[in-house]
Amino acid sequence: MKIVSVASDVVSLPFDMGGPYQRFAGALWDKLDILLVRVETEDGLVGWGEAFGHAAIPATRAALDTIVAPLAIGRDAGDIAGLTRQVLHATHLLGRNGCYVYAWSGIEIALWDLLGKRAGMPVHRLLGAAPCAELPAYASLLNYTDCGLVARNTAAAVERGYRHIKLHEVTHEAVRASLRAADGAAVMLDTNCAWDVPTALRMAEAMRDDGLYWLEEPVWPPEDAGGLARVRARGIPIAAGENVAGPAGFKTLLEAGALDIAQPSVTKLGGIGEAMKVATLCQAHGVQTVPHCPYFGPGFIATLHIAAALPQRPLIEVLWLDMEANPFDPWVRTRDGMVSVPQGPGLGCDPDPDVLARYRVGQPHVTRGARP
Repeated sequence: MKIVSVASDVVSLPFDMGGPYQRFAGALWDKLDILLVRVETEDGLVGWGEAFGHAAIPATRAALDTIVAPLAIGRDAGDIAGLTRQVLHATHLLGRNGCYVYAWSGIEIALWDLLGKRAGMPVHRLLGAAPCAELPAYASLLNYTDCGLVARNTAAAVERGYRHIKLHEVTHEAVRASLRAADGAAVMLDTNCAWDVPTALRMAEAMRDDGLYWLEEPVWPPEDAGGLARVRARGIPIAAGENVAGPAGFKTLLEAGALDIAQPSVTKLGGIGEAMKVATLCQAHGVQTVPHCPYFGPGFIATLHIAAALPQRPLIEVLWLDMEANPFDPWVRTRDGMVSVPQGPGLGCDPDPDVLARYRVGQPHVTRGARP
């Protein structure tokens, strides 16, 4: 079936993060903005995807509406691998990592949703996995800078059933505060590429005996594979990959010996097919894949299916916040530290139209082709 339309749509969801709102890219981050991608084929079947956005949604949406969506119109919706090759090649001069790849990621996820719906199977079954009903999750705390808030939210996450807690902090004091409150739960630290290599080496040395489950993206810039490998040699497991450009970028990290945990991000990397290529590559190098997925739309649901298709059934990242509403409830929420995997065809869930209408920002933009 040919693709006849691609629509972009944005919803903005109020949330409580367990502390004061932070500023991100110059603006107050007090709402979760999701860039949804709706793909329709000539028989009227609809698939849903999500393109990476946050503060970059205007740029990603412009890339989607003006360049990437027109490349998909009229093409065979089932030729996902072929389209990925063609679209990423057609846009490679515009950037191998960034809004054009993010835009394609949203369409690609929607194509898998369509494929599963047409086959009557959930995506993880299409990927060759046995049925999987639920997966373990970890609470991904936001940035508080205040050690008291770090401890309070760590304790609250443990009380809610999480046995793995990730911090987004840059101080040893914050790590210690979380460990004291964790009641035996594992603690990870994500610095979001905050340190140069010498600083990262000093911090890794200082935290070596703290028992961190992993240290995530400790080095700036994130493509410094050699620097990351030097930090890994200090003895703390290293996680990274959300900022990598495609499977070839992961190949560079793997060959440098920089990774213990690979973190492909389905809405940034090029979609489900590219994430599975990364998982296969990492398996050959003896490196675990734990997808990066602080999302609340089809990108999160797609990650559930990717994780369900991996032999080790990895932890699922869930941002530690309470949403006012979400069009993909209940699949984006956890219970007792576990998250359910939809069992319906495709991604297994379509958005609630009433919630979409209530929280929509502006109007959808539709790129159309002629019906036969």
